[in-house]
Amino acid sequence: MKIFYGWRIVAASVGIQTLHACLLLQAFGAYVAVLSEEQGWSKTALSGAAALLSVEGALLGPLLGYLSDRVGPRAMVRTGVVLVSLGFVALSQTRTITHFYGAVLLLAVAGSFCGYFPLSVAVVHWFRKRRARALSLTSLGLAFGGLLVPAVSWVMQTYGWRTMALISAGMWLVLGSLLASVVRGKPADIGETVDGEPIAPPEVVGATAGATVSAAAPERAFTAAQALRTRAFWFLGLGHAIALLAVTAVNVHAISHIKEGLGYSLAQAAFVITLMTVSQGCGVLLGAAVGDRWDKRRVAAGCMLSHALGLLMLTYASHPAMLGAFAVLHGVAWGVRGPFMQALRADYFGLQAIGMILGLSAILISLGQVGGPLIAGSLADLTGDYRVGFTLLALIVGSGSLLFLMARKP
Repeated sequence: MKIFYGWRIVAASVGIQTLHACLLLQAFGAYVAVLSEEQGWSKTALSGAAALLSVEGALLGPLLGYLSDRVGPRAMVRTGVVLVSLGFVALSQTRTITHFYGAVLLLAVAGSFCGYFPLSVAVVHWFRKRRARALSLTSLGLAFGGLLVPAVSWVMQTYGWRTMALISAGMWLVLGSLLASVVRGKPADIGETVDGEPIAPPEVVGATAGATVSAAAPERAFTAAQALRTRAFWFLGLGHAIALLAVTAVNVHAISHIKEGLGYSLAQAAFVITLMTVSQGCGVLLGAAVGDRWDKRRVAAGCMLSHALGLLMLTYASHPAMLGAFAVLHGVAWGVRGPFMQALRADYFGLQAIGMILGLSAILISLGQVGGPLIAGSLADLTGDYRVGFTLLALIVGSGSLLFLMARKP
């Protein structure tokens, strides 16, 4: 039985996302810890470099969207893979903080060229009926990568961070290039069709009865300018940004709160984050199972409430079970909701300018990427703990569910 080529693209995307997560995004904290100790650089200076990895997609969003629509995801991903490899080589030779920032900037830009953005654009062009499932499975790579971070840390401790950076460069150049070669921008590029379905003529005339069978109506295609004039674009963008207030605040500050605010050990805090990562993977699988059958907009609204409840569990945890509840509620909500964001936009606005629409959305999303850690961190500095900041974020995220409920298809 022939496997629809779109699923091969999904599998390749999972592989690329796994490389991205385990060698760069999730492993960056290990580089920060080692470099802070070995080079004596301040955590503030190193955190500034970490911010580049979080917001580069927003800063480059319109450019990425333009290139996705004009040159296609395939060329972008292949270029990005090579540049990521060069970035890790530059990182391995770092001697000064300026050199470090230059290497991280190259990695950030290169990662955006072969990361979730262009891979999502490719996937939405290949799937319509199973779009949410395909995007959900694609994001499994982020969860897989998180589970492999301990191996990366072990190599750093055993052989050094420079060696790990060179190994990463080699893995990206070899494995990344092989995976990138699978990516295709549109089914028509290789004579395939969306969802792998046979091409049906617009009208099939019955030989005797004169009955006609019409082809399925195509999706309405919006230009970027038309999408910007809809309420749905802004509601989806703001809702997505508000969700990331919780996600990024947890990613940056959860371990510190569990350790310093709740009195657990670093190993116990790390276990909670591991449970959250496993729950995220389970959420991805759940989203893949229900995403094309249930109303994505209502599911996303429910996930916002789950994010909020989970964050409150983390904030006021008086028993380990509450930390477990946080990890499950937040992780599952993240895994389910994340891929739905791109699927909703493709469902609402069509594929004509989906790259630019996603790129412009990234500017709004950056508000959450930057705001979450800043709100939680600044209020922790003012009050002495994370309770006020996390509580405020939980209330904002919970109310953000209304934005998805109001984001009706234009």
